Amino acid sequence: MIFLKTDDEIELLRQSNLLVGRTLAELAKLIKPGVTTKQLDKVAEEFIRDHGATPTFKGFPNPYGGPFPGSICTSVNEQVVHGIPNDTPLKEGDIISIDCGTYMDGYCGDSAYTFCVGEVKPEIAALLQTTKEALYKGIENAVHGKRLGDIGYAVQQHCEAKSYGVVREFVGHGIGKEMHEDPPVPNYGKRGTGILLKKGMCIAIEPMITLGSRKIVMENDRWTIRTADRKCAAHFEHTVAVGLGKADILSSFEYIEDILRNKED
Repeated sequence: MIFLKTDDEIELLRQSNLLVGRTLAELAKLIKPGVTTKQLDKVAEEFIRDHGATPTFKGFPNPYGGPFPGSICTSVNEQVVHGIPNDTPLKEGDIISIDCGTYMDGYCGDSAYTFCVGEVKPEIAALLQTTKEALYKGIENAVHGKRLGDIGYAVQQHCEAKSYGVVREFVGHGIGKEMHEDPPVPNYGKRGTGILLKKGMCIAIEPMITLGSRKIVMENDRWTIRTADRKCAAHFEHTVAVGLGKADILSSFEYIEDILRNKED
């Protein structure tokens, strides 16, 4: 069942999502060679709780195994999604996707960003750029009167035109009082097909794009998903409210990118 949100509910969703953006910005300050993903996880959990929210990922149930042990998903290089924070230091040239979720005042926030650790190869930087562009192409189609397939088509066309793989098995989702609500939001599809989009629908759009084959495998931890060919993958995610003529992006990359610009200066 798809729940349309009121303007008041959308504002509560916005606040939870902006906290995700600020949390990811705190982590952006720390990402460099030698830092471990477990250290990032500790900072994220403390920041989220200090701001009156709880990390929705921590303890999230898994039909294949135990509950998720971290407060953020940290997926490095060929890991696509759901990487578990660990004690392995990040290295120069790595990329790391950090997916973060919050629960505050009864509503969920969910957003992801893929970061470079130091300097990365040009082909990797291009993958990240294209994946982020694809996210915004999808968002352009999250408007009242369009259909769900229009979002997936926009993402798929943009990435496959550059010979990247589009992961099929994991998709975006509705979001509200629960982190995962209806409808599923694939990153592939046909224009003019699927559920009719209506004002007040709130969805998380999250392209998961691979440098090589789109085929994936699950690691032995029963959580981490990686590319079958071990080529890198990128992941960017925004939570949006479907609007009249234009989507309303409830999460934010601005805090993150301010930090990244300052690190470069």
